[in-house]
Amino acid sequence: MSSSSDFQQDRHSFSGSPQKWNDFELPGDTLYYRFTSDMSNTEWGYKFTVTAGHLGRFQTGFEILKQMLSEERVVPHLPLAKIWEWQVGVACRQTGHQRLKAIHLLLKIVQCSAQRDCDLTLLKPLWQLFTHMENNLCHDVAKPGILLPLHRALAELFFVTENRVTELGSLQEYLLALNTEDHLHRCTAQ
Repeated sequence: MSSSSDFQQDRHSFSGSPQKWNDFELPGDTLYYRFTSDMSNTEWGYKFTVTAGHLGRFQTGFEILKQMLSEERVVPHLPLAKIWEWQVGVACRQTGHQRLKAIHLLLKIVQCSAQRDCDLTLLKPLWQLFTHMENNLCHDVAKPGILLPLHRALAELFFVTENRVTELGSLQEYLLALNTEDHLHRCTAQ
């Protein structure tokens, strides 16, 4: 079982009697599983139960943090650099609505940070996801240009972030940090 279709992330493998199975949690809102029989028995297989995570844990944390970031008098007392780091990690690991909510919080942090509170280079995995989505959109001219919610959220995040680093005078360093050397060579060649 895994949280990714390629079974590389948050992988849990079980074999044998039910006593060898342990409860575990997977991040996100999707579970992928693969069942393979070795044909050694004539049993019917395994049965497992999937239960939604701890009720409200993600939603509660999201609402509390969103409210704290909305309070101007509270923001200066928050460890924004650490919160930024955590939220980038959440946005990279989660899927679906939870990823969108994490991106929403990243956007709020960028908008309310007064100085260089955020290590913007941590956005590199999300930038790669965004550029991949952009490239697929450009190559698929048969489909109308409707953006998925994740694509729109990432576009807004990077638009606001680019404006913010421009205000701070560090646009060039930011763009160099997000892009790979290969990408920069291709852009230069173009």
